[in-house]
Amino acid sequence: MSHTVLVVDDDPGVLDVMVDMLEELGCKVVSAHSGTDALDRLRQNQDISILITDINMPGMDGHELAELARRRRPELKILQLSGREPRRDGPPMIRKPFSFEELASTMRRTVGIC
Repeated sequence: MSHTVLVVDDDPGVLDVMVDMLEELGCKVVSAHSGTDALDRLRQNQDISILITDINMPGMDGHELAELARRRRPELKILQLSGREPRRDGPPMIRKPFSFEELASTMRRTVGIC
């Protein structure tokens, strides 16, 4: 089963790398540069089953995005990206910087591989 993943990061370089890595894992990937953009993509594409979002973004941060996205799509699986420590009660997190192997392992453990 192939998952459609929405990746959100305000850094174009990080976003490009994430898209490439996820496509290599076999995922269908949709990208967004902001929380607002991501919510629009979620509304437009019902196939999205996984949200991977940076936490530190201008405007709407990743925590707020995750909360709003989960309200609209309770079944949505969520991972967050950050260079900081994860919240105890937050979604699973991928610590930046990360390797392809770390991304694949985290995906496998938390949301299922594409």
